[in-house]
Amino acid sequence: MHAETKRVLVAGATGYLGRYMVCELKDRGHFVRALARTPEKLDDLREAIDEIVSGEVTRPESLAGACDGIDVVFSSVGITRQQGKLTWKDVDYHGNLNLLAEAERAGVRKFVYVSVIDGPELRHLDIVKAHEDFVAELESSGLKYTVIRPTGYFSDLAEIYEMARKGRVYLFGDGESRINPIHGADLAVACADALEDARRDIDVGGPETLTWREVAATAFQVQGKPVKISTVPMWIMRAVIFVARLFSRHNAELMRFFTTMGSRDVVGPPTGTHTLGAHYRKLEAAR
Repeated sequence: MHAETKRVLVAGATGYLGRYMVCELKDRGHFVRALARTPEKLDDLREAIDEIVSGEVTRPESLAGACDGIDVVFSSVGITRQQGKLTWKDVDYHGNLNLLAEAERAGVRKFVYVSVIDGPELRHLDIVKAHEDFVAELESSGLKYTVIRPTGYFSDLAEIYEMARKGRVYLFGDGESRINPIHGADLAVACADALEDARRDIDVGGPETLTWREVAATAFQVQGKPVKISTVPMWIMRAVIFVARLFSRHNAELMRFFTTMGSRDVVGPPTGTHTLGAHYRKLEAAR
C-alpha cells in the first residue's frame, strides 16, 4: 500500500532512468506528466503516462505551464556525451535551474533530483560540478527537496560488456576498486520512495558489490569467453587526458570522470534485486 496519490512531473522521461521512473510511478497509482524534448520517443510508454508536455530545459520559455498542478517534480535531466554545443553547465545546471524556477512559480511542493554519489567530494570534475552547483541552488530555494545519489547505472557498464565482446577489457589502475552499480528499475523504486522521504540526501547502490575485475570477469563469463584483462596505469591516463584536452575539453573531462570513478571505491547502501550478470545475459540474448 503506497502513500497518497501525487501528481508528478518526470523531467528526463526519455532517458535510461526516466523511463523506469515513469513506469514505477504509474504502478504506484500516481498521476504522471512527462516532460520531453522529443515526445515521440515516449510512444512505447503512452499507457504509463497521463500527460506529455513538450519542452526543452535549456529554453525556459518552453517550460511555461509544465509544472502547473504538479505536486512533485522529479528530474534526471542531464547529458553525458556532448549534444551539439551544449555543455554540462548548460543542461545539468542551467537547464535544471530553469525547471526549478518554473516549479517555484507553480507552487510545487517538492523537487527530487538525481546527482552522483560523493558529489561534494568530486566537484573538481566538470560533470559533477554542474550537478552540485544545481544542488546548491536547490538547497537555497526554500523548496522541499531530496537529492538521490546513485553509485552508477547498469547502462554505463555496457562498455565493459562491449570490450569483453571484442576480446579484452581495459581497466584503470589495478582494477581492484569496488562498485555496486544499480539497475534503472531498482533505482526508480528508490526515487519513487523519495517522494515521501524527508531526507535531503540519499545514497543508493545495487545489491552486489564487485571489483572492476569481477565486473569484467562477469562480462566474459556471460559471453563464454576467456577472461582477458589489461590494466592502464593512472599516469598513462593522466597523460592521455592532457592530450585529449587539447582537442576537446568536454571529452577530456568525460574521460577524467570515468577514470576517477573507475579508480576509487564507489559503494552505496545496497538495494534492489537486479544483478549485473542478469543484465549482461539480457544484452547477450538481444544480440
